[in-house]
Amino acid sequence: MSGGSEESLSLGRELEQLEEIVRRLEAEDVDLDDALALFEEGVRRLRSARDRLAQAELKVQSVMETAAGDITASDLDV
Repeated sequence: MSGGSEESLSLGRELEQLEEIVRRLEAEDVDLDDALALFEEGVRRLRSARDRLAQAELKVQSVMETAAGDITASDLDV
């Protein structure tokens, strides 16, 4: 059970870092080269977060599987 918590915290940190990247990109004094590097890092972190969310969705669907083997799929949008 602690593995799930660690993954959630890791995703939370990923999102916090994305927010920091956005703040830095919005700064008026950001250099073009720095902005490009920040943008690339932001895209990598966004892809990573999206992949983690997709994996979490698959785990939720797996847990929702009934004893009969039927899968109860539902919209996970919050």
